Amino acid sequence: VQLQASGGGLVQAGGSLRLSCQASGFTFDDWAIGWFRQCPGKEREFVAAITRIGGTTYYADSVKGRFTISRDNAENTVYLQMSSLKPEDTASYYCAARVDYSSSLFSKEAYAYWGQGTQVTVSS
Repeated sequence: VQLQASGGGLVQAGGSLRLSCQASGFTFDDWAIGWFRQCPGKEREFVAAITRIGGTTYYADSVKGRFTISRDNAENTVYLQMSSLKPEDTASYYCAARVDYSSSLFSKEAYAYWGQGTQVTVSS
């Protein structure tokens, strides 16, 4: 089981990036997928999640209206379209599969098979 995040980079405030999370080694559409981010010295925090079929999406308040999560089950890929980026969005972004449905979807403890992360840096 592997999830690989990509698409990060350096962008100016107000700009956009699209992150991709490519999955392999499991039946992709059996799993809800989440995006989290982490800054050095801080806890990994929830950003967005999408249900297995993609009918329902969830967002942290800090990104609502600016980020959009989507999935293409035929391509085993989840996307995170990020717009109106702010310097405080700077972090390493990780995707993971939700494996524990007894824990909150917003909690990193509900997820496993974390990808290696992709760095997003937003300059002011």
